[in-house]
Amino acid sequence: MTDRAARHVHEPRSSADVVGEHSQFRLDLERIRFSPYFSRLSAVTQVIAQPGAGPLIHNRLTHSIKVTAVARAIAIKLTDAASPARALAHEYGCDAVVVQAAASAHDLGHPPFGHLGERVLDRLARERLGLSDGFEGNAQSYRIIATLDVSEVAPLGLNLTAAVRSAVAKYPWTRYLDVAALGDGPLPRGLRRTPDGVEVLKFSAYGIDAADFEEARAGHPPLAQSLECSIMDIADDIAYSIHDVDDFYRAGLLSQGAVAREFRGWIESGAELRGLDADGLARRSAPPGSALEALRRKLHASDPWIAADDAFRDAVGVVADDLVDGLLASPFDGSIASERALSSFTNRWIDHLQSSVVPAPAGVVRAGLVTLDVRAWHEVEILKFVHRHFILDRSDIVMYQRGLSRVLTRAVNGLTAWIHDEDDRDRVPQRLRELVEIATDGYARLGETRPADVPVPDASEVHRLGVGRGVIDYVASLSDDQALAVSEAIDGRPDRLWDIGQNL
Repeated sequence: MTDRAARHVHEPRSSADVVGEHSQFRLDLERIRFSPYFSRLSAVTQVIAQPGAGPLIHNRLTHSIKVTAVARAIAIKLTDAASPARALAHEYGCDAVVVQAAASAHDLGHPPFGHLGERVLDRLARERLGLSDGFEGNAQSYRIIATLDVSEVAPLGLNLTAAVRSAVAKYPWTRYLDVAALGDGPLPRGLRRTPDGVEVLKFSAYGIDAADFEEARAGHPPLAQSLECSIMDIADDIAYSIHDVDDFYRAGLLSQGAVAREFRGWIESGAELRGLDADGLARRSAPPGSALEALRRKLHASDPWIAADDAFRDAVGVVADDLVDGLLASPFDGSIASERALSSFTNRWIDHLQSSVVPAPAGVVRAGLVTLDVRAWHEVEILKFVHRHFILDRSDIVMYQRGLSRVLTRAVNGLTAWIHDEDDRDRVPQRLRELVEIATDGYARLGETRPADVPVPDASEVHRLGVGRGVIDYVASLSDDQALAVSEAIDGRPDRLWDIGQNL
């Protein structure tokens, strides 16, 4: 057993614990920030791929740093003597350093090429390598802090406190969650009802790490975030909604005309749009405003506890005024004036949103212990809609992503074949061999630890699973450029041979 300082959810706190300078938690934060996995995030895609992004475009590291700043501000505000949420903070524990550590660690598991990389590695892990819980960025983050990263005080992982490990768990279950026990009521975010039952879309630990995860989560209600995790989760949403707009404005990818047409179409023709069926809204010939109307319906379907037509209409108007008719009215040209306008927009929205965090209504499984108030919640949904609808669905970006998916496929297939090559497997990179050994040992230990709902593999399957998880761990730990270099080297192209460098 390691020397982790386990801290459970309902333990009483001293006032010193609440303000967030506990020495053990500070050590956790430093271990995360000095980690090579943390440094690697500077070369991993946020939204715009890093090989083609300029220095002012966010990457996963700058995003994580800003999430940490927002999360700390929220935690400090909640524990302020004048805060109406102070009692909640005392009851559940709101340590600002725990929140900072969780925010710093929350994206450690993001693979090359961002969310595209997640989808490709999940498909390859399940279909090519036979890993039933596939790949998930949140679970990979937990695997890094619990198992893959290195600390001199523990044989595996960073030896973090239970408080920090549980605060990283945005979706506090594994893919093996017993969905039959969930009943027919609303589901937490990350779970979805289908005609066949409940689908686990997001989760925060693989089966191989579930025993450690259970230890960290001891004392917390099932399926519920800790308060510190809830703060980190909201901070991530805030930073994501604002800084992506920042990036696309800088890059000249947000067309003021296209965005204005959609917003004005919904504002002027909302009543008529409500008469269209779902197919009518989805057609290419659908009138302006149809995508916003589809969003309004989606929010009512998924989050009826907070979705409100008046608040949605007000949020559309506010974003139209401040973004569409404000910031986007003057294209970004790199001048001091455009930098000032962008800075003003970003700071104003960050200040507003991080001041809008309130205790969540009791019994709402779609929210953590804290949430955004009704106005701010709708505004964040509208801001996220802007980049999803006007950027992520662009055909040129989709075309580029299809190419990147082949990069990861070549890397996974090539490394897997190399490990199984009896004539050449002794020359597999040392780091990959070590990751396979760690994963194989982890699967073998499942027979002893037997975490809840996690299947125990047959002894004959342990090595095969270890190879699969080890390959995924290796590829997921690459930067964007390293993934391109590994893929091309495996494919026999020497162009990037010397760009591979020393992997983690």
